[in-house]
Amino acid sequence: MSHSPVRRPAGGLEAQVLAALWAARTPLTPQDVQAALGDDLARTTIATILARLHDKGTVERTRAGRGFAYTPTVEDQAGLAARRMRSELDRGQDRSTVLARFVSDLSAEDEQLLRDLLGEAT
Repeated sequence: MSHSPVRRPAGGLEAQVLAALWAARTPLTPQDVQAALGDDLARTTIATILARLHDKGTVERTRAGRGFAYTPTVEDQAGLAARRMRSELDRGQDRSTVLARFVSDLSAEDEQLLRDLLGEAT
């Protein structure tokens, strides 16, 4: 009886790759990411994940020899969440309705936090 490798969700792999990039604070090649993760992931899998993150605008790449080195375009998990929220907002046809529904679903604490943050911006 053979054991097949456990399949992890793509989002989990993306999070692992981003965590390695954030920790490095310097551009990494797919081989660098593979070494940083110390995992059994194939370099081709990591390269695919990095290409996917690049297509989403989550990482940028620069030439490194015959390949690329990658740098995150967001500084942490909070920045990533904020980018996703903006992306969803940009997809909506009626921004005011999307924002109104978002705000109506906030807890009282989150609503107050948002009010405080908006107050600081003015």
